[in-house]
Amino acid sequence: MNATAFLKQHVIDPEICIRCNTCEETCPVDAITHDANNYVVDATKCNFCMDCVPPCPTGSIDNWRIVPTASPYSLDDQFSWQELPVQQEVATDATIALEALDEDVDALIAQAHIGAGGKSVAPASASKPSVNLFNRLKPAIATITGSYRLTDAATDNDVRHIILDFGEAHFPVLEGQSIGIVPPGVDAKGEPHRVRLYSISSPRHGERPNTNNLALTVKREPNGIASNFLCDLKKGDRVEVTGPFGATFLMPNDPAANIIMICTGTGSAPFRGFTEWRRRTMANASGKMALFFGARRPEELPYFGPLQKVPAELLSKFFAYSRVPGEPKTYVQDMMRREADLVAGLLPSDHTHIYVCGLRGMEQGVDAALDDICRGAGLRWADLRQAMRAEGRYHVETY
Repeated sequence: MNATAFLKQHVIDPEICIRCNTCEETCPVDAITHDANNYVVDATKCNFCMDCVPPCPTGSIDNWRIVPTASPYSLDDQFSWQELPVQQEVATDATIALEALDEDVDALIAQAHIGAGGKSVAPASASKPSVNLFNRLKPAIATITGSYRLTDAATDNDVRHIILDFGEAHFPVLEGQSIGIVPPGVDAKGEPHRVRLYSISSPRHGERPNTNNLALTVKREPNGIASNFLCDLKKGDRVEVTGPFGATFLMPNDPAANIIMICTGTGSAPFRGFTEWRRRTMANASGKMALFFGARRPEELPYFGPLQKVPAELLSKFFAYSRVPGEPKTYVQDMMRREADLVAGLLPSDHTHIYVCGLRGMEQGVDAALDDICRGAGLRWADLRQAMRAEGRYHVETY
């Protein structure tokens, strides 16, 4: 077969993708689109600009397949996927002809990943997640059984803990996964509102053990379609849910795992699930858990009260506040540097996992802090980060 009859096609991994819509919003040539099931790339439009790669919080966007030029994977093919198809063997001459393209694309990918979360791998000991069980055409129906404000009522930062019960529907989740919420109604163009994504803030066996429910941590945004919809729901109201999503930002089941969690605001959601799962099932685990949690003020820090009751022997807690009157601004990266001895003591271990979740702006500061801490301990963070990521021990989900 003629070598020029092949191309390298950009595809999205449906198992890892968390349907956050960042790639579609970022793509300058409208090559990325979605349906009720998957986000996909149109091979006839994609120009390999790589603009979609850095913002992707999971690395699901960073996937490629060598395919015949005459028959790349169609949009319909990709919409139907539950997982990526395996790479089919191609003729040797085709592989040789594609080497130059590979080098160009790989160079662009490497450049695009600078400062980005990078391609994710699940922890080796994590449970196998269920993904994509429900979509917009076939949503799960959940009932609101609780909605509680987490932040001081005197502040304008309304963050709520919302409990969804799935009744008889089978909706299995793991800590670190997300679900999609379908807001009712249409937008200004008359189109249905797109699904919004929320991290699960409860452990896998429910908000209470052995209940078929889960919890979300939702901040009311002034013009947020889904956040206002969710925050206004009352007990007994029903909501359409898609997912679950995410196959890599998962908690290790290894009781020897050291888990460093770094977050701001509602980025704390998955870490509440992590902490509760270990508290309930591995209370005597030898692995350490440390939480670096940033907010503007204590009154605006979600779960501030409940966190005070978590035993220190289970969870080391470090809070950073950036807007307390009369005090210097402190961010999570500053608190990490203050606790450099603790962090540096955990980093060399093959049992140590790092998770970062919150606003995208925090990623660069956290990375710089880890670089400083490693340098002080005689380690190279760039090398360690690469190794941890490849081993499923370094995870970033920012938005």
